[in-house]
Amino acid sequence: MLLTVTSIPRLVGMVHLGPLPGSPGFSGSLDAIEGAAVVDARTLEQAGFDGIMVENFGDVPFFADDVPKITVAAMTRMLTAVVDAVSLPVGVNVLRNDGAAALAIAAVTGAAYVRINVLAGLMYTDQGPIVGRAAEIARFRKQHAPDVAIMADVFVKHAVPPAGSTIEQASRDLAERGGIDAIVVSGSGTGAAAAREDLMKVRATVDLPVVVGSGATVETVRDLLGRADGVIVGTSIKRDGISTNPVDLDRARAFVAAAGVHTP
Repeated sequence: MLLTVTSIPRLVGMVHLGPLPGSPGFSGSLDAIEGAAVVDARTLEQAGFDGIMVENFGDVPFFADDVPKITVAAMTRMLTAVVDAVSLPVGVNVLRNDGAAALAIAAVTGAAYVRINVLAGLMYTDQGPIVGRAAEIARFRKQHAPDVAIMADVFVKHAVPPAGSTIEQASRDLAERGGIDAIVVSGSGTGAAAAREDLMKVRATVDLPVVVGSGATVETVRDLLGRADGVIVGTSIKRDGISTNPVDLDRARAFVAAAGVHTP
């Protein structure tokens, strides 16, 4: 599936799942996690967002690139609930970097897109070195999820690239050799702003939709959308600006209004 500038969700709000079964912080109640996810998704829709991304944010510390089967099962349940609860396109990101799991979940739940943090190349992360599996992912998508779009990060947050790598070359390789539909540019970590210089370099290098993957705020979203085709936002629209808190309707509406989008 090819994401174009006209079809990509312009404002994608995050649904950060609580700790799932198997993770250290799991509370024992899947019903509670599902209920909170559905409330967040409906709040984002009510606020005027045009896309949602669901990820297993609470599963710290993360597996590098092969999550347990119980995580895949739990996320499939969560994605099913969110997809059924809203009319917006929904995406999935399986942290830290299980792209095949994300595509599999999308294929059976009706999710429209996935985000893969390290699709190609190598990044040094807090989970150790993560090597992209673009060849494997492209073939998996063709066989099992041909209608699911792939957003892939370049120089993903919470990671550093190998010495000598440039964001221009990494972006070019992703666009020309990675089999992706959109490229994501983020800051150094969750809630950290993407550097304007990085956005400009990626925009000048690739002929694909460019999405800001972190750090957007009410104060910066209009400027960011002048340089990128979409924004994924989580932290700044949460209650008190804390990533693990629920989506705050007033903050989310203010964000949509600042982006220049009509609010309900």
